[in-house]
Amino acid sequence: MATMNISLPEELRKWIDERISEGGYSTASEYFRELVRRDQRRRDEERLETQLLEGIKSGEPIAVTPEYIERKHRALLAKYTPTKRLKKNKLQ
Repeated sequence: MATMNISLPEELRKWIDERISEGGYSTASEYFRELVRRDQRRRDEERLETQLLEGIKSGEPIAVTPEYIERKHRALLAKYTPTKRLKKNKLQ
């Protein structure tokens, strides 16, 4: 695992020590890893939201009916099932 040194004002260091003493984290490193993971998730969610909004704004809307979903499902099966069979045959 890589290491990283950071400088913090005393007030922030006390805050981190309090979080650790409350029992939620065993070390400052664990606390920072969790903060970074949360930030990664938040940014991923923001990106997804942006992409969803772009998708909503693009093109003409379509009605997503059970028939539409069934057609899409059949098309995906037709597209990917042969690949799975081919991989299976190669393993045998």
